[in-house]
Amino acid sequence: MSVDAIPTPGRLAEQAAAVLARLGVDLISPSVGDVISRSPINGETLAHLPSTSSEDVDAVVTAAADAFMQWRSVPAPRRGDLVRRLGELLTAHKADLAELVTLEVGKIESEALGEVQEMIDVCDFAVGLSRQLYGRTMPSERPMHRLSETWHPLGVVGVITAFNFPVAVWAWNTALALVSGDTVVWKPSEITPLTAEACTALLDRAIREAGAPNGIHTLIQGDREVGERLVDDPRVALVSATGSVRMGRAIGPRVATRFGRSLLELGGNNAAIVTDSADLDLAVRGIVFAAAGTAGQRCTSLRRLIVQRSVADELTARIADVYRQLPVGSPLEDRTLVGPLIHQSAFEAYQLALETAQSDGGKIVIGGSRVLADQAPHAYYVEPTIVTMPQQSAVVHDETFAPILYVLTYESLDEAIEFNNAVPQGLSSAIFTTNQREAELFMSTAGSDCGIANVNIGTSGAEIGGAFGGEKETGGGRESGSDSWKAYMRRATNTVNYSSELPLAQGVNFG
Repeated sequence: MSVDAIPTPGRLAEQAAAVLARLGVDLISPSVGDVISRSPINGETLAHLPSTSSEDVDAVVTAAADAFMQWRSVPAPRRGDLVRRLGELLTAHKADLAELVTLEVGKIESEALGEVQEMIDVCDFAVGLSRQLYGRTMPSERPMHRLSETWHPLGVVGVITAFNFPVAVWAWNTALALVSGDTVVWKPSEITPLTAEACTALLDRAIREAGAPNGIHTLIQGDREVGERLVDDPRVALVSATGSVRMGRAIGPRVATRFGRSLLELGGNNAAIVTDSADLDLAVRGIVFAAAGTAGQRCTSLRRLIVQRSVADELTARIADVYRQLPVGSPLEDRTLVGPLIHQSAFEAYQLALETAQSDGGKIVIGGSRVLADQAPHAYYVEPTIVTMPQQSAVVHDETFAPILYVLTYESLDEAIEFNNAVPQGLSSAIFTTNQREAELFMSTAGSDCGIANVNIGTSGAEIGGAFGGEKETGGGRESGSDSWKAYMRRATNTVNYSSELPLAQGVNFG
């Protein structure tokens, strides 16, 4: 593996300030506040921001609830005009916003630009959706009656996002919520406050230019306590939260206690099955990006490779050959393909997982070490790592947010599917095969139990047109495309009697 040089401290804070200025963000006191943005590229502090107080959270939700009373009555196509304008601003500032994502998260330029494009795409989707919030008409058993469903805005939506997709997941939720007639309060990860400020500045501009009501979107910054105020507020009709399973276990019951709704996007311990009929050239390309891209810090990153025994040695060797050529280093360098882990805790989890895997009989094929520590002592770059495992040990069942790929072998496809489904998470999965029967079985009821099941493509890189989400400990939520909009609205069943009689359903006679 080759490594690329790391920028010296001091430069990145100036770069971030310049990008923020171009995006219309003025941090009045960038050195004051307890929310700290640090770049994983070299560990330097980019800015300090003030945390939102508990009292301010209450005021923000009050304003959002008040704005909802007005926004819900705006025709949906007019609400779509606002989202259209947001998409135009995102397009105009795509490079700037992507640069900020790189500085704050450590994504390479191509992946950062792809994340912003995902925002633009979901705005396009939401604009079209604003004219397609369809209900249904069903046949009534009673003569001269019409039975139908209508959909109505839900209320205030609280959006809690994670660091690894700091802007796209916000856009998934916000674009759909706004065209649905909801108002939004956003609590981003405290690791990525600057990207949140930038997105909010662009949406605030779109709101002004579209003449939309104040208060339909507000940003709150801070730690877990700030998010808890949002979770517990009965005026927040829906809490959409992306993060760890541990976070979801805390949020889900608290929202349910007050009979609110939650949309949870949690952990993913994703697997790819490679059969003996697979196109190995295609498989290698799909596997390497899914396992090493974003330094293994996508919720859809490939963590388990389940390979038919007859091709396991060849495939593992070919992946290792590609890993040896992956440039690891600063994502600001054009040639870099693998950037840094987000912080020290992520690196420690990487180390612990490898130690545990080895104690369970795993063997490291390639990788396993930290690099560039001499150039960046406060940043954490690691080698993408392959570990062959003799069994489905406990460490294989855990999700480690790092570029570790566990390789297991199987004999029958039924066994491989059993391995795929054996973990508690159920987000993304894939199979590489040229056998149609194998592909169809994998996608069938008896196949993958994940929310995403792909054929001849990796586990990451979902398009916005399909609903995104997973089952089991992944939380069951669905965001982005398809009919995910229904999570942001409430359904009403309507019966209209246009006769002069009053027949009851089921033949009931009441005198």
